[in-house]
Amino acid sequence: MKVICNREKLRDALSIASQLVPTKATNPVLENVCLVATDHALEFLATDQEVSLRYTIDDVKVGETGVVVIPAKVAMEVVRDLSGEDCQIEMIGTRCRLSSKQDHCDLVTADPDEFPVIPRFEAKEHISMQGGVLTKLISQASFAAAREPGRYAMHGIQISLQGDNLQMVATDGRRLARVSTPVDMQSVVCDPLIVPTRGMQLFGRVIADPLDQVYLEFSSDRIGLKTRGAQVFTRIIEGQFPIYDALFPEEHAFQIEVDKGVFGQKLRLAASVGQEQGVRMQLADGRLNMFVRSISRGEAEASMDVDYQGEQAEIAFRPDFVLDGIKRCESDTLTLRFNGSSSPGEFLLGANYRYVVMPVTIDTRPVAAATS
Repeated sequence: MKVICNREKLRDALSIASQLVPTKATNPVLENVCLVATDHALEFLATDQEVSLRYTIDDVKVGETGVVVIPAKVAMEVVRDLSGEDCQIEMIGTRCRLSSKQDHCDLVTADPDEFPVIPRFEAKEHISMQGGVLTKLISQASFAAAREPGRYAMHGIQISLQGDNLQMVATDGRRLARVSTPVDMQSVVCDPLIVPTRGMQLFGRVIADPLDQVYLEFSSDRIGLKTRGAQVFTRIIEGQFPIYDALFPEEHAFQIEVDKGVFGQKLRLAASVGQEQGVRMQLADGRLNMFVRSISRGEAEASMDVDYQGEQAEIAFRPDFVLDGIKRCESDTLTLRFNGSSSPGEFLLGANYRYVVMPVTIDTRPVAAATS
């Protein structure tokens, strides 16, 4: 193999491939990336056995085709610190040399025959959409997925085809995000699937141009994405995704619409006393009041004008959960609605974007009484 490639493009490709290197690999070959030089392109193959990647750079000069398997993270660090505009990749005996100008590094290689087989996009059943739309959907759902050890199904995003819409839902048991968008279905029929969050996030990472058309392929055990320069495949998570229909009642007793900027500012002010404490929100005629009490820091109160006329209502949330929703709100205003202090709060963040946060129970006694 002998290839000359733009160093920045090579670094980006190795950075993406390195995301699939397992923290503790049971198979050492998975710590590597497989480089395949064809007549006019350089392809990068990587996998952790759950998510697999094919990433292609077309703008290369291939002096000699071939295949080489090298340590992914080490190669990325080497290319990052080379100084030239271009980088040359070539085999020197059994080592792979990465060089630019007067600097070079010779890396040990692994047997290409031991590297796992990476699937290819077959496009039997697929849907198409703009890359930027898919990236936005993933961002709007993935933040609510579980991160702590627990129910494995919550570590993924549920994807389903609802009529002519692609829907994504993610939850960690304390909050839930649901978002959908119209898509070109191409007669695809697919049951709801649970896709690993990290796989979906890699989908978003390989979409270079938000205006490019991308394709999603569905099968019984995996879902695949094809972009102009990449193919990503991720296994489906087996398990039961939480049933969430009851979180979206048709009617609500209390509802307000607020300016997201002012609401976020007031919430951050109240939460500054205790980020881990629940923020108590109290609705009264024309006012939304927020209270926080912390044993170690004291008390905070913030209020804002709202268009509300009705009986007094109260509910409390973890402020960081609410702020996560505000960051992703699509318009200048958002709507909060709920049925009582013990019912979930539903935030309308866009036309097809709903975010539910479970309420918390907080100690309403004064700080002095709570500490006695």
